[in-house]
Amino acid sequence: MNQWQVGDVKITRVVEMEVAGGTKFILPDATRDACRPIDWMAPHFMDVDGNLIMSVHALVVDTGKRRIIVDTCIGNDKQRNIPAWSHLQTSFLSDLATAGYPRESIDTVMCTHLHVDHVGWNTMLVDGEWVPTFPNAKYLLAEKEWAYWDANEDDETYGPILADSVRPVVDAGLVELVDETCQVCDEVCLEPTPGHTPGHVSVHIRSQGQEALITGDCIHHPVQMTHTDWCSSADFDQSQGQITRQSLLDKYVDQDVLIIGTHFATPTAGYIRHLDSGGYWLDVS
Repeated sequence: MNQWQVGDVKITRVVEMEVAGGTKFILPDATRDACRPIDWMAPHFMDVDGNLIMSVHALVVDTGKRRIIVDTCIGNDKQRNIPAWSHLQTSFLSDLATAGYPRESIDTVMCTHLHVDHVGWNTMLVDGEWVPTFPNAKYLLAEKEWAYWDANEDDETYGPILADSVRPVVDAGLVELVDETCQVCDEVCLEPTPGHTPGHVSVHIRSQGQEALITGDCIHHPVQMTHTDWCSSADFDQSQGQITRQSLLDKYVDQDVLIIGTHFATPTAGYIRHLDSGGYWLDVS
């Protein structure tokens, strides 16, 4: 678990899994030979052999008045077409409670987009039925994102994601469709970061003159800061994704804005800096 204080807002990371290797299917350009020379990534984001390290985690944004969970990982009991993600039995909910956030205390769920590893704990299996994990929360989905997936449901790639992790909360009346620039509360707003998916958003936190940005998957891994042209195989529009990534890096480089990666391994957060050799890197010192 990591925690960061941004003004009066506390942000807590709750990890479902963190692993090295196995990322070539997501970032095909990021081979071991290509990554090893990028020495700033070791030891946090790359092991000694050049394998990328990635994390699947949720982030709880606690303003004191609101408890917002951003992205809900893969989830337990779900049939997925990636064996390592199928029928998981993790301690995620108990870890969340141990961090001080029992599931009943969450009042807002925010999904940056509707991919398999960002919606899983929207629901949980109870007596053979998928029910909302966070019964007292509103689930915020970008309207453009939901409209796309509602019309283009895909069970073949990863499994029945909408059926087991999204439609049950829609049917329960807990979903609120919002604009990609939605002001969630005084301290939290959404920022459009399209390309990975049509309605992808990042989450911007501001409090007491301090700022943080939760990326979602517009940057899957910090290596994409140095190689902005390394696109994810899961990107809906790789060209738009690269434009978004470059724009975000240009906007926040050398600014005092804490960048919290949705898949960045421990320590997960840092500041975008220029590399002398070109491109950018993530300063976690």
